[in-house]
Amino acid sequence: MPNPVRTVDRQVWRDGSRSCSARLIPEETALALTYNGGTYAVMMGTPQNLRDFAVGFSLSEGIVQSPDDIDSLDIVELEDGIELRMWLKGSKAELVNERRRHIAGPTGCGVCGIDSIAEAVRPAAVVLEGRSFSPHEIMAAIAAIAPLQQINIETRAVHAAAFWTPARGIMCLREDVGRHNALDKLAGALAQAKVAAGEGMVLLTSRVSVEMVQKAAAMGAPLMSAVSAPTALAVRMAEASGITLVAIARADGFEVFTHPERIAAGVHAKEAAYVA
Repeated sequence: MPNPVRTVDRQVWRDGSRSCSARLIPEETALALTYNGGTYAVMMGTPQNLRDFAVGFSLSEGIVQSPDDIDSLDIVELEDGIELRMWLKGSKAELVNERRRHIAGPTGCGVCGIDSIAEAVRPAAVVLEGRSFSPHEIMAAIAAIAPLQQINIETRAVHAAAFWTPARGIMCLREDVGRHNALDKLAGALAQAKVAAGEGMVLLTSRVSVEMVQKAAAMGAPLMSAVSAPTALAVRMAEASGITLVAIARADGFEVFTHPERIAAGVHAKEAAYVA
Protein backbone atom coordinates (compact mmCIF):
# COMPACT_ATOMS: atom_id res chain seq x y z
CA MET A 1 0.00 0.00 0.00
CA PRO A 2 1.38 3.49 -0.81
CA ASN A 3 2.84 5.42 2.08
CA PRO A 4 0.39 8.21 3.07
CA VAL A 5 3.31 10.63 3.38
CA ARG A 6 6.08 11.24 0.82
CA THR A 7 9.38 13.09 0.95
CA VAL A 8 10.09 15.44 -1.97
CA ASP A 9 12.97 17.76 -2.80
CA ARG A 10 12.30 21.49 -2.98
CA GLN A 11 13.91 24.88 -3.41
CA VAL A 12 13.15 27.47 -0.76
CA TRP A 13 13.39 31.21 -1.47
CA ARG A 14 13.42 33.44 1.59
CA ASP A 15 14.94 36.83 2.34
CA GLY A 16 16.32 37.00 -1.18
CA SER A 17 18.31 33.78 -1.01
CA ARG A 18 17.79 30.19 -2.13
CA SER A 19 18.30 26.94 -0.29
CA CYS A 20 17.55 23.32 -1.08
CA SER A 21 15.92 20.85 1.27
CA ALA A 22 13.34 18.07 1.54
CA ARG A 23 9.73 18.34 2.68
CA LEU A 24 7.07 15.85 3.74
CA ILE A 25 3.80 16.05 1.77
CA PRO A 26 0.65 13.87 1.80
CA GLU A 27 0.05 11.27 -0.89
CA GLU A 28 -3.07 11.55 -3.05
CA THR A 29 -4.44 8.43 -4.73
CA ALA A 30 -7.43 7.50 -6.89
CA LEU A 31 -9.77 5.33 -4.80
CA ALA A 32 -12.39 3.34 -6.71
CA LEU A 33 -15.35 1.99 -4.76
CA THR A 34 -16.91 -1.00 -6.49
CA TYR A 35 -19.94 -3.08 -5.51
CA ASN A 36 -20.63 -6.52 -6.95
CA GLY A 37 -18.20 -5.95 -9.79
CA GLY A 38 -19.37 -2.47 -10.88
CA THR A 39 -17.77 0.89 -10.14
CA TYR A 40 -19.94 3.24 -8.10
CA ALA A 41 -17.54 6.11 -7.42
CA VAL A 42 -13.94 7.18 -7.86
CA MET A 43 -12.60 9.61 -5.27
CA MET A 44 -9.17 11.11 -4.65
CA GLY A 45 -7.92 10.49 -1.14
CA THR A 46 -5.18 9.50 1.28
CA PRO A 47 -4.22 5.79 1.06
CA GLN A 48 -4.71 5.04 4.76
CA ASN A 49 -7.56 3.45 6.77
CA LEU A 50 -9.16 2.37 3.50
CA ARG A 51 -11.37 -0.33 5.02
CA ASP A 52 -12.85 2.36 7.28
CA PHE A 53 -13.37 4.59 4.23
CA ALA A 54 -15.13 1.89 2.22
CA VAL A 55 -17.48 1.01 5.07
CA GLY A 56 -18.15 4.64 6.04
CA PHE A 57 -18.82 5.72 2.45
CA SER A 58 -21.23 2.80 2.01
CA LEU A 59 -23.10 3.80 5.17
CA SER A 60 -23.27 7.53 4.43
CA GLU A 61 -24.47 6.85 0.88
CA GLY A 62 -27.22 4.61 2.20
CA ILE A 63 -25.93 1.65 0.22
CA VAL A 64 -25.81 -0.42 3.41
CA GLN A 65 -27.32 0.05 6.87
CA SER A 66 -24.66 -1.95 8.70
CA PRO A 67 -21.12 -3.21 8.05
CA ASP A 68 -22.67 -6.68 8.21
CA ASP A 69 -24.41 -5.97 4.87
CA ILE A 70 -20.98 -6.15 3.21
CA ASP A 71 -20.23 -9.80 2.49
CA SER A 72 -16.58 -9.21 1.57
CA LEU A 73 -14.21 -6.27 1.11
CA ASP A 74 -10.90 -6.49 -0.74
CA ILE A 75 -8.38 -3.68 -1.07
CA VAL A 76 -6.59 -4.11 -4.39
CA GLU A 77 -3.62 -1.95 -5.32
CA LEU A 78 -3.48 -1.17 -9.03
CA GLU A 79 -0.88 0.64 -11.12
CA ASP A 80 -2.79 3.93 -11.10
CA GLY A 81 -4.84 3.73 -7.91
CA ILE A 82 -6.53 1.47 -5.37
CA GLU A 83 -9.79 -0.42 -5.81
CA LEU A 84 -12.02 -1.09 -2.82
CA ARG A 85 -13.95 -4.14 -4.00
CA MET A 86 -17.10 -4.91 -2.04
CA TRP A 87 -19.63 -7.68 -2.48
CA LEU A 88 -22.99 -7.08 -0.85
CA LYS A 89 -25.50 -9.48 0.58
CA GLY A 90 -28.87 -10.26 -1.00
CA SER A 91 -31.21 -7.31 -1.45
CA LYS A 92 -28.40 -4.79 -0.99
CA ALA A 93 -26.87 -5.95 -4.25
CA GLU A 94 -30.09 -5.17 -6.11
CA LEU A 95 -30.31 -1.73 -4.49
CA VAL A 96 -26.84 -0.70 -5.57
CA ASN A 97 -27.52 -1.80 -9.13
CA GLU A 98 -30.47 0.60 -9.22
CA ARG A 99 -28.53 3.50 -7.72
CA ARG A 100 -25.12 3.01 -9.34
CA ARG A 101 -23.57 6.13 -10.76
CA HIS A 102 -20.12 6.80 -12.13
CA ILE A 103 -18.45 9.81 -10.57
CA ALA A 104 -14.96 11.22 -10.71
CA GLY A 105 -14.53 13.08 -7.45
CA PRO A 106 -11.73 15.62 -7.04
CA THR A 107 -10.12 15.92 -3.63
CA GLY A 108 -12.69 16.96 -1.03
CA CYS A 109 -15.62 16.43 -3.37
CA GLY A 110 -18.74 15.24 -1.63
CA VAL A 111 -21.55 15.27 -4.18
CA CYS A 112 -19.81 15.24 -7.57
CA GLY A 113 -21.72 13.42 -10.26
CA ILE A 114 -25.08 13.30 -8.54
CA ASP A 115 -27.57 13.57 -11.36
CA SER A 116 -30.41 15.36 -9.61
CA ILE A 117 -30.75 18.40 -7.37
CA ALA A 118 -33.09 16.45 -5.10
CA GLU A 119 -30.38 13.87 -4.40
CA ALA A 120 -27.79 16.55 -3.61
CA VAL A 121 -30.00 18.20 -0.98
CA ARG A 122 -31.82 15.09 0.22
CA PRO A 123 -33.09 15.36 3.82
CA ALA A 124 -30.66 14.14 6.44
CA ALA A 125 -31.54 11.51 9.00
CA VAL A 126 -33.21 12.93 12.10
CA VAL A 127 -31.21 12.72 15.32
CA LEU A 128 -33.74 12.63 18.14
CA GLU A 129 -31.55 11.68 21.06
CA GLY A 130 -28.07 12.36 22.33
CA ARG A 131 -26.45 13.69 25.47
CA SER A 132 -25.74 17.30 26.40
CA PHE A 133 -22.28 18.87 26.53
CA SER A 134 -20.81 21.72 28.53
CA PRO A 135 -18.96 24.62 26.90
CA HIS A 136 -15.81 23.38 28.64
CA GLU A 137 -16.19 19.93 27.09
CA ILE A 138 -16.60 21.36 23.59
CA MET A 139 -13.49 23.52 23.93
CA ALA A 140 -11.47 20.68 25.46
CA ALA A 141 -12.51 18.33 22.66
CA ILE A 142 -11.54 20.69 19.85
CA ALA A 143 -8.20 21.45 21.54
CA ALA A 144 -7.40 17.73 21.74
CA ILE A 145 -7.39 17.17 17.97
CA ALA A 146 -4.13 18.80 16.85
CA PRO A 147 -1.69 16.67 18.89
CA LEU A 148 -3.25 13.49 17.45
CA GLN A 149 -3.10 14.49 13.77
CA GLN A 150 0.00 12.52 12.88
CA ILE A 151 -0.08 13.16 9.13
CA ASN A 152 -0.94 16.82 9.53
CA ILE A 153 1.88 17.32 12.02
CA GLU A 154 4.26 16.10 9.31
CA THR A 155 2.68 17.81 6.29
CA ARG A 156 0.26 20.58 7.40
CA ALA A 157 -1.93 19.55 4.49
CA VAL A 158 -4.73 17.18 5.59
CA HIS A 159 -8.11 17.34 7.31
CA ALA A 160 -9.23 15.33 10.32
CA ALA A 161 -12.52 14.03 11.66
CA ALA A 162 -12.66 12.77 15.24
CA PHE A 163 -15.13 11.36 17.75
CA TRP A 164 -15.06 12.50 21.40
CA THR A 165 -16.96 11.30 24.45
CA PRO A 166 -16.89 12.66 28.01
CA ALA A 167 -15.77 9.32 29.41
CA ARG A 168 -12.97 8.53 26.95
CA GLY A 169 -11.96 11.74 25.22
CA ILE A 170 -11.04 11.36 21.55
CA MET A 171 -11.82 7.72 20.87
CA CYS A 172 -11.04 7.76 17.17
CA LEU A 173 -9.46 10.15 14.67
CA ARG A 174 -9.06 9.77 10.92
CA GLU A 175 -7.15 11.96 8.44
CA ASP A 176 -7.40 12.53 4.70
CA VAL A 177 -6.65 15.16 2.08
CA GLY A 178 -10.42 15.23 1.54
CA ARG A 179 -12.61 16.38 4.42
CA HIS A 180 -15.52 14.19 3.31
CA ASN A 181 -13.20 11.19 3.15
CA ALA A 182 -11.96 11.83 6.67
CA LEU A 183 -15.53 11.84 7.97
CA ASP A 184 -16.41 8.68 6.04
CA LYS A 185 -13.33 6.97 7.50
CA LEU A 186 -14.44 7.99 10.98
CA ALA A 187 -17.97 6.70 10.37
CA GLY A 188 -16.60 3.39 9.12
CA ALA A 189 -14.28 2.96 12.09
CA LEU A 190 -17.06 3.66 14.61
CA ALA A 191 -19.52 1.36 12.86
CA GLN A 192 -17.10 -1.54 12.78
CA ALA A 193 -16.28 -1.02 16.46
CA LYS A 194 -20.04 -0.80 17.18
CA VAL A 195 -19.62 2.56 18.90
CA ALA A 196 -22.87 4.51 19.36
CA ALA A 197 -22.33 8.01 17.98
CA GLY A 198 -25.16 9.34 20.15
CA GLU A 199 -22.86 9.25 23.18
CA GLY A 200 -20.38 11.81 21.86
CA MET A 201 -19.62 14.57 19.37
CA VAL A 202 -18.07 14.67 15.91
CA LEU A 203 -15.15 17.07 15.49
CA LEU A 204 -14.00 18.53 12.15
CA THR A 205 -10.93 20.54 11.20
CA SER A 206 -12.72 21.88 8.13
CA ARG A 207 -15.69 24.01 7.18
CA VAL A 208 -19.18 22.51 7.42
CA SER A 209 -21.00 21.98 4.13
CA VAL A 210 -24.34 20.26 3.71
CA GLU A 211 -22.82 16.86 2.91
CA MET A 212 -20.90 16.90 6.19
CA VAL A 213 -24.17 17.40 8.06
CA GLN A 214 -25.79 14.57 6.09
CA LYS A 215 -22.92 12.24 6.98
CA ALA A 216 -22.94 13.19 10.67
CA ALA A 217 -26.71 12.68 10.80
CA ALA A 218 -26.36 9.24 9.21
CA MET A 219 -23.94 8.40 12.02
CA GLY A 220 -26.48 9.56 14.62
CA ALA A 221 -24.17 12.19 16.13
CA PRO A 222 -26.11 14.73 18.25
CA LEU A 223 -23.45 17.43 18.00
CA MET A 224 -20.80 18.34 15.47
CA SER A 225 -18.11 20.92 16.10
CA ALA A 226 -15.88 22.44 13.41
CA VAL A 227 -13.03 24.91 13.41
CA SER A 228 -14.41 26.78 10.38
CA ALA A 229 -17.78 28.29 9.49
CA PRO A 230 -20.81 26.44 8.10
CA THR A 231 -22.66 27.23 4.90
CA ALA A 232 -26.22 28.52 5.13
CA LEU A 233 -27.58 25.28 3.68
CA ALA A 234 -25.60 23.29 6.25
CA VAL A 235 -27.24 25.32 9.03
CA ARG A 236 -30.72 24.68 7.61
CA MET A 237 -29.96 20.97 7.24
CA ALA A 238 -28.61 20.70 10.80
CA GLU A 239 -31.70 22.48 12.16
CA ALA A 240 -34.01 20.09 10.31
CA SER A 241 -32.04 16.98 11.30
CA GLY A 242 -31.88 17.84 15.01
CA ILE A 243 -28.09 18.21 15.14
CA THR A 244 -26.44 20.81 17.37
CA LEU A 245 -24.06 22.60 15.01
CA VAL A 246 -21.06 24.27 16.62
CA ALA A 247 -18.54 26.11 14.46
CA ILE A 248 -15.68 28.64 14.62
CA ALA A 249 -14.56 26.42 17.51
CA ARG A 250 -11.32 27.31 19.25
CA ALA A 251 -9.73 26.50 22.58
CA ASP A 252 -11.27 29.67 24.05
CA GLY A 253 -14.79 29.64 22.57
CA PHE A 254 -17.18 28.73 19.77
CA GLU A 255 -20.44 29.70 18.04
CA VAL A 256 -23.67 27.65 18.18
CA PHE A 257 -25.88 27.76 15.06
CA THR A 258 -28.58 25.15 15.77
CA HIS A 259 -30.19 23.34 18.71
CA PRO A 260 -28.39 25.13 21.56
CA GLU A 261 -30.43 23.15 24.09
CA ARG A 262 -27.70 20.48 24.10
CA ILE A 263 -25.17 22.98 25.47
CA ALA A 264 -25.52 22.58 29.22
CA ALA A 265 -23.49 24.61 31.72
CA GLY A 266 -22.18 22.85 34.79
CA VAL A 267 -21.01 19.62 33.14
CA HIS A 268 -17.28 19.04 33.34
CA ALA A 269 -15.11 17.19 30.90
CA LYS A 270 -13.31 14.08 32.03
CA GLU A 271 -9.72 13.30 31.20
CA ALA A 272 -9.27 12.64 27.48
CA ALA A 273 -7.68 9.41 26.28
CA TYR A 274 -7.07 8.52 22.64
CA VAL A 275 -7.85 4.84 22.26
CA ALA A 276 -8.14 4.19 18.53
